[in-house]
Amino acid sequence: MAAAADVGQLAGAAAATLLAAVLVAAALGRQRQRRRRGAPVEGIPAPDDGCAVADGAGSAAVDGPTDVIIVGAGVAGSALAYTLGKDGRRVHVIERDLTEPDRIVGELLQPGGYLKLMELGLQDCVDEIDAQRVLGYALFKDGKNTKLSYPLEKFHSDVAGRSFHNGRFIQRMREKAASLPNVQLEQGTVTSLLEENGTVKGVQYKIKSGEELKAYAPLTIVCDGCFSNLRRALCSPKVEVPSCFVGLVLENCELPHANHGHVILANPSPILFYPISSTEVRCLVDVPGQKVPSIASGEMANYLKTVVAPQIPPQIYDSFIAAIDKGSIRTMPNRSMPAAPHPTPGALLMGDAFNMRHPLTGGGMTVALSDIVVLRNLLKPLRNLHDASALCKYLESFYTLRKPVASTINTLAGALYKVFSSSPDKARDEMRQACFDYLSLGGVCSNGPIALLSGLNPRPLSLVAHFFAVAIFGVGRLMLPLPSPKRMWTGARLISGACGIIFPIIKAEGVRQMFFPATVPAYYRAPPEAEF
Repeated sequence: MAAAADVGQLAGAAAATLLAAVLVAAALGRQRQRRRRGAPVEGIPAPDDGCAVADGAGSAAVDGPTDVIIVGAGVAGSALAYTLGKDGRRVHVIERDLTEPDRIVGELLQPGGYLKLMELGLQDCVDEIDAQRVLGYALFKDGKNTKLSYPLEKFHSDVAGRSFHNGRFIQRMREKAASLPNVQLEQGTVTSLLEENGTVKGVQYKIKSGEELKAYAPLTIVCDGCFSNLRRALCSPKVEVPSCFVGLVLENCELPHANHGHVILANPSPILFYPISSTEVRCLVDVPGQKVPSIASGEMANYLKTVVAPQIPPQIYDSFIAAIDKGSIRTMPNRSMPAAPHPTPGALLMGDAFNMRHPLTGGGMTVALSDIVVLRNLLKPLRNLHDASALCKYLESFYTLRKPVASTINTLAGALYKVFSSSPDKARDEMRQACFDYLSLGGVCSNGPIALLSGLNPRPLSLVAHFFAVAIFGVGRLMLPLPSPKRMWTGARLISGACGIIFPIIKAEGVRQMFFPATVPAYYRAPPEAEF
């Protein structure tokens, strides 16, 4: 009996030891898995669920298989992650650098974009970052100026434009996304898409330690910005660089018109001023072409003082010179790229990786947020996303449904930049003056164009109507008091020049998708059937 008891005790001890070994191995396995999935990073809050995390890689891992991988956590990526996460999707966001960005663009959100921010439940992301309300624009030319206010009478009093430090806004968006338990935010550089038989299955990425990892999901959304290294696999990029922005920050400077963006129709191209905090004003000087004067040699400072400074309003002249002397001058190429997607099973492009326009009108974030609303509405009826080919066919409707907002803002940005830039051509110069005078008329002549620019009226036909109204207005002025052969010839060239400006942009956007989207079959795509 004693022997049998001893054997029983030995067997029990062996079983307990084996169970303990299994539990330890399982715990170590979970710890390794969590290390691979990420941990908190500066500026992103740690998860509150007590989950173990490791060296600076992101937020806590999400339980269960990932539904959507998002490449990039800028404005588009962060807003999309929060939106899909709020709808119950398990989202894995991979961002190259989760520290606060420091950019000289992406600092002005138009009222139309703010309405989309509200629709997505992200309006509090402009709180606590010293964002400034923007109520319209002031336009300056040859010592004259006119104020153009946004038509906000029909909206809630909170609706207006917002200007801010881009990095502060993005960090707020990232915090909002990371606050959801089903959103994982990880720092890593995506090096390639993982494809199998033409279908994207996920991504390969490298973390800070240099380790190469793979992540899989039925849908991968690429929104890694204007420098995207993945867009070539998903679209036909035709990137143009018409000019560069030279950025300065003016401190303790009062603009002539409070709570307004300021556009100076200077020579050779426009200059922008707008507040980005209660004590700072952003200045962006447009320099045509891809080459700018050297900052290191002092050539840039000399250019700003001798060519640019004499053309800016006297109220901000001293602050402008002080900003140059401070030496914090930065440059950034202005890119333009029409959307030319390759519908690819398992993947989608968004944001500046997909579609860019000249940043003169500050419409980029409005387009991105509008696209997110469209995509959210398309994905809502789907229970899962695993039939890649059916999902790809269904999401072709995204490219058509986004067009009214995107094409209006894109076309206006490209056309206005060309009209606002000076030219030795007499007809182009007349068009520029006509545009300034037309907007100065007030009423429908200013409210119509400013509603288009603000994203409050995304109607391409309205854009074309106002654009040619400016051209006809310019021709009419040339015919007064009496037409002459020279004036008639200039008027004819003005109309021809106007056509040469706007029609190539419309062609690149797609005439049918822009003006007659209801005639595109994809417009009517229904969600895939019950298997979803």
